[in-house]
Amino acid sequence: MSVVELVESSPPSPSAAQPIFYVLDTNVLIHDPTAIYNFDEHHVVIPITVLEELDNLKSGRQTIAAECRQAIRELDSVLGRASPEEVENGVPISRYSKSTSPGRLSVLMGETPDNLITLPGRNNDNLILNDVCFLKNRFPQQRVVLVSKDINIRLKARGCGIEAEDYQNDQLLSDIEHLNKGYIEYEGSFWSRVENVETLQDAGRTYHKVSRALFQVPVHPNQFILDGCGFLARVCALDHHSVTLLHLDLEKTLQTEAWGLTPRDVYQAMALNLLLDPDVHLVNLTGSAGSGKTILALAAAIEMTVPNKLYRRIIATRSTQGLDEDIGFLPGTEEEKMEPWLGAITDNLEALHWDDENCHGSIDYVLDKVPLLFKSMNYIRGRSFQSSLIIIDESQNLTPHQIKTIVTRAGKGSKVICLGNLAQIDTPFLTPTSSGLTYLTERFKEFSHGGNILLKGVPRSILAEFAEAHL
Repeated sequence: MSVVELVESSPPSPSAAQPIFYVLDTNVLIHDPTAIYNFDEHHVVIPITVLEELDNLKSGRQTIAAECRQAIRELDSVLGRASPEEVENGVPISRYSKSTSPGRLSVLMGETPDNLITLPGRNNDNLILNDVCFLKNRFPQQRVVLVSKDINIRLKARGCGIEAEDYQNDQLLSDIEHLNKGYIEYEGSFWSRVENVETLQDAGRTYHKVSRALFQVPVHPNQFILDGCGFLARVCALDHHSVTLLHLDLEKTLQTEAWGLTPRDVYQAMALNLLLDPDVHLVNLTGSAGSGKTILALAAAIEMTVPNKLYRRIIATRSTQGLDEDIGFLPGTEEEKMEPWLGAITDNLEALHWDDENCHGSIDYVLDKVPLLFKSMNYIRGRSFQSSLIIIDESQNLTPHQIKTIVTRAGKGSKVICLGNLAQIDTPFLTPTSSGLTYLTERFKEFSHGGNILLKGVPRSILAEFAEAHL
């Protein structure tokens, strides 16, 4: 007996409020292992082919294997104690929130009547589509939707007359242009727009309190305000009626030095201001290739660990397409395995000491003074890093679930720096709007101890700048 046979025993009546059958593809559960809880009162259906794919991918230490194992545990937490008949009929999904109907979860066995035209072959995508066709054919009056991160299977589904959509529960923006840049720019003078201001001095710092109604765009903690007349300030407090700005001297900010590195423009200066602030525990730096994300983060990290000793160690990690499959075949320790993938870190460490009399001696001095650890994402799960500065490179390739896994590893006295270029996503099924870096930036925009900067320009070289613009 299949899931649909039991459901059919009480035929559904066509109603706008009737639960929808949402059939989940494997990539949805890999992208978000807790996806089954995000369909409110509707009926979540897992094809047996999806369970088989999760089972085939669950072995090993790869990131994708860990996601599969968690997805299987989530399914088991709902279905594990149910009888076979209950699993086929649909088991109520328990959620933390009791405000909505529980919804149901069931497993769809692959059954295809002889009179139903099906896609050929044993391709898993085709098997899933055949199952959805069967479900849709059995319930012509009920809405059946295939949910997948794979554009191609969604196109094939529409060709078969099946409604299909992307999984967007963790997608907070529809347009990447709406993402908080970390600063608000004004042409001309900012003060020409201000009617009333309250200025005060405290511990050698100057603060300006202005009306929140002055700003025509959303204002968030640790955003910067800059204008065409050389005014620069950082939002340090805000409420429903007012915004308090910390006045920053533009020339002094541009002359800020971190381990011998000074910013090349005002955007790098703002980034360095956040990076060197011990009260800012999360910094996201985005921007095009060569905009200075990695070298700024590394210089600030060394400055805060070697002379200032604010942190005990620097932990560098990244996600890159192919890393999970290839790292196990590289020789050596975890650090030695990770080093080829974190070449950007070592390259920039060399660049910071390029003009030294003995470049390699300077690098050895830094590595001797502070532990610079290269960690695989697979070994970060379950860890807790105290008094550490964690640099996550290429974070645009992480899913929201993966970025949460890493950021929650930060223990007491730790700081997380996320680096990424949303125009260079290499992970299948991710887009700039669904990237974990976008998700993190949007979720933390009201966090008083976090900040982000979109770097502009390509200071790496004239060649890199031309390539970024024309290739």
